[in-house]
Amino acid sequence: MLKLRDYQTKIVDEGYSKLLKLNLVYLSMEVRTGKTLTALSLVNKFTSKEVLFVTKKKAIKSIENDYELLNPEYNLTVINYESLHKVEGEFDFIIIDEAHSIGTYPKPSKRYKELKAIIDRYAYTKLILLSGTPSPESYSQLFHQFRLSNRFSPFNKYANFYKWAKEFVDVQKRNLGYAEVNDYSNAYKDKIMEILQPYFISYTQQEAGFNQTVNEHILEVEMKPKVYKLITRLKRDFVIEGKEEVILGDTSVKLQNKIHQLCSGTVKFESGNSMTIDNSKAEFIKEHFKGKKIAIFYIFKEEFLLLKNIFPIFTESPEEFNESKDKVFLGQIRSSREGVNLSSADCLIYYNIEFSALSYIQGKDRMTSKERTKENNVYFVFAKGGIEKHIYKRVSNKLDFTNSYFKRINGK
Repeated sequence: MLKLRDYQTKIVDEGYSKLLKLNLVYLSMEVRTGKTLTALSLVNKFTSKEVLFVTKKKAIKSIENDYELLNPEYNLTVINYESLHKVEGEFDFIIIDEAHSIGTYPKPSKRYKELKAIIDRYAYTKLILLSGTPSPESYSQLFHQFRLSNRFSPFNKYANFYKWAKEFVDVQKRNLGYAEVNDYSNAYKDKIMEILQPYFISYTQQEAGFNQTVNEHILEVEMKPKVYKLITRLKRDFVIEGKEEVILGDTSVKLQNKIHQLCSGTVKFESGNSMTIDNSKAEFIKEHFKGKKIAIFYIFKEEFLLLKNIFPIFTESPEEFNESKDKVFLGQIRSSREGVNLSSADCLIYYNIEFSALSYIQGKDRMTSKERTKENNVYFVFAKGGIEKHIYKRVSNKLDFTNSYFKRINGK
């Protein structure tokens, strides 16, 4: 049987006591501190028979490997969020990985509804929530996470978010230009945590003895003149009509997205087709990081097609990457930012950068591990004069890059 680290054993013991009393526990452990093994070991303290582990698709293999190494006395079903509708059977425990992903508000997400429907089938199923960032943007994100259980939630007297918000949120007005809406992000942290603190067990990388820091580097690449010409024209005319395809930026959101794509050398047309305009960034990465074992994060499908042409010896599997010597890891940021171990990489490269602060916070830590001895060097490759530096400024301050901010920097 796999031996846990001392701090994991302590968390298991504390979690056991909390679950006996509350039937729900939240392991808020920073990335690479071993949330999965801790949760699987915690369940093994009980006489459980059937356990469901809900996670992201790319994390399934790693979780199954941990389960085999631990060899516990229960059956484990591991499923990704997109397959929740396939879940059958009864479960003594449900472990919810990256639980912050169901924290959308004010309206509950489809993911939340599907997961809650499963939990509601079983009156006494115990829950373990896992996340290194339970509320990355607002404490309002905690409501739906803790409201998953009708029976054991400390918020079960509130039928929905709006009723809860009357007591726990300073609701403000936000002007979108075309309409005024309620802003529910300004939640009362102290009031919320006074209720939720008994459910949390938190643990940091520093407490775990990690001595690595993430070193962030900005690299700029001069794109081909046609990229800058297309962006200038799109900002001026809001549309570019070719012989067969159209680039449309007739709304602020569309304009933002098209400029975002073009700055990394690709574009998606109004027809749904996409095309590579400029591979300067990828060629720069190939030359600049020659001889290094690299992992690359991208956003758009066309970026993946571009990158795999420049790096034909690649893999999308973290496990295969860590076992190989010469393969480049290519991962879509959103699907790779959580539950993925890239600790064998010499460096991690962002080919493009997402508007989401969470993608920045989670993604840049993918190389971190207790055993790693190399520095964690993360490189952000930006188009010279492009939009990416503005995105980075926002997300590195833990703020999403919103369309209202885009309009502000463009004088709209």
